[in-house]
Amino acid sequence: MSDNAKSCFPPVVNAQTRLLILGSLPGDASLQAAQYYAHPRNQFWRLLGELLGCELVALDYPSRLAALQQHGIGLWDVVAQARRQGSLDAAIRGISPNDLPALCASLPALRAVAFNGSTAATIGRKQLAAMATLPALFDLPSSSPAYTLSYSAKLAQWQALRAVLA
Repeated sequence: MSDNAKSCFPPVVNAQTRLLILGSLPGDASLQAAQYYAHPRNQFWRLLGELLGCELVALDYPSRLAALQQHGIGLWDVVAQARRQGSLDAAIRGISPNDLPALCASLPALRAVAFNGSTAATIGRKQLAAMATLPALFDLPSSSPAYTLSYSAKLAQWQALRAVLA
């Protein structure tokens, strides 16, 4: 069973991070590429590019991360380690959560946390409930191709993040 052990990437944040976007746990394509949201059908980079008014999909990975950080956006996952066959959130077992309160407390400019998908929201909200002062929380539809909501319907809900980025 240990061959199904998966771990998250380090957080991509800095002192200017105003919005922290949290996924659940990287899928197989992301783990193989060692990049957040690497599956070619994942809509994450397209959604954020539309919000930011820049073509993130056309950029190489380091440039994508740099563009996010220039806009005050950080990335991480709610799960530090777990077992999972494949990439579906429903298959995640034996979760060790990340210390979200400690990360949030270390970000002086943090105004909001957005959860990319319901699994991230369920786990992340539990972790953040212990915080004395909570940033604004947004539950977003997953950018994963496994979540079959239309792109336009996803984008309509992701637009709520514009207020934080303004």
